[in-house]
Amino acid sequence: MGVKEHTRMSHHQVPSRQRTGINRNVLGMILHISDCFAPRTGGIESQVVALAEAQHRSGQDIAVATATPAAGQGKEPWPYPVYRITARIPYQLPVHPRAGRELDRLLTGLAPRAVHVHVGAVSPFAWSALACVRRLRIPAVVTVHSTWGPVVRTLYRCLWRTANGPSAPLAVTAVSRLAAGLMGQALPHLTPLVVPNGIDPGLWRGPARDSRHDDRVHVVSVGRLVPRKQPMELLAALRSAQPRLATRNVALRATVAGDGQCMAAMRRYVHRHDMADWVRLAGRIDPGEVRRLLADADLFINASNHEAFGIAALEARTSGVPILARAHTGVADFVRHNREGVLCRASTSALSDDLVWLARTPGARRRMADHNRETLPTPCTWPVVTGAFAHCYDAVAP
Repeated sequence: MGVKEHTRMSHHQVPSRQRTGINRNVLGMILHISDCFAPRTGGIESQVVALAEAQHRSGQDIAVATATPAAGQGKEPWPYPVYRITARIPYQLPVHPRAGRELDRLLTGLAPRAVHVHVGAVSPFAWSALACVRRLRIPAVVTVHSTWGPVVRTLYRCLWRTANGPSAPLAVTAVSRLAAGLMGQALPHLTPLVVPNGIDPGLWRGPARDSRHDDRVHVVSVGRLVPRKQPMELLAALRSAQPRLATRNVALRATVAGDGQCMAAMRRYVHRHDMADWVRLAGRIDPGEVRRLLADADLFINASNHEAFGIAALEARTSGVPILARAHTGVADFVRHNREGVLCRASTSALSDDLVWLARTPGARRRMADHNRETLPTPCTWPVVTGAFAHCYDAVAP
């Protein structure tokens, strides 16, 4: 059975080259390994999908291994093979109790040129992959997609110290200066290269906004509604800003798109504070709907103090929307204060204060919007990102 026809594998179905009839230059293959992958939605899985597709389009031989189960029984839509090393785990968590053994079999069968491991805050599958490539002496590139807090830094420091056995060439990258710095605190002997997340500007760039019947300032936020993204702080900032703007005859409306464990609490908050007539919780929406939402936005807010990169903010910036985000996060790598947007301090009051200033200063918003439409975030475009990773692969596996 061919690889593309049978990519969803249980722990006893990991293929070898001989059994699956792989017909490609295996020695040149790059194998991406990630705990999370589609159909899960989130920053890491979306970037692994997009990176693999961009590399495939450029002619690179690509495959993906993940612990995320498939959505159904049908053929998968990816133009590259996807190996799902899954087990029956409650809530379909991307965890496998025998990941090391199954990854050993997969890596031995595929014999990739290099393995590209994608690591978040807690990534047991990816860490098992690192142990395997070390044991099998396979060159590897590791990308850190998340900010490591004190507990996570201690965990990874301990895991690295307990690692032993043979080794192979290793390159480490991080998606932002913030992520690189926090990783360096945990593993000071490693020097990560910053390679940002990528974007296709053609999907997001649009014309200047047309006039609308609704003259309220439209504030938009897109992302997972989970505690580390701080959606409750976003609602608190909106609630604080709204009456202050009303005294200046400025009206707000807000759309928050996304889903997650905070949704129920957000609905209760909106109802309790009578915000339903101007705050809409849109739920999860597809990329086409995100583009239409951004085309109608006056301002995009990323409220998180723990944002390693902020791909939704990058999409909004590329669409020509001014950004309001935290100064000490990964968003600051592609948003400069008073150029692409405004970078504020960590507190909810600071977020609210800058929201009030931007909402009542249309000239500043127009200037930032024009700049964002007229300039590309070149370091974050796919040719630059895939080129940077190609140099990493060449460094570990010349």
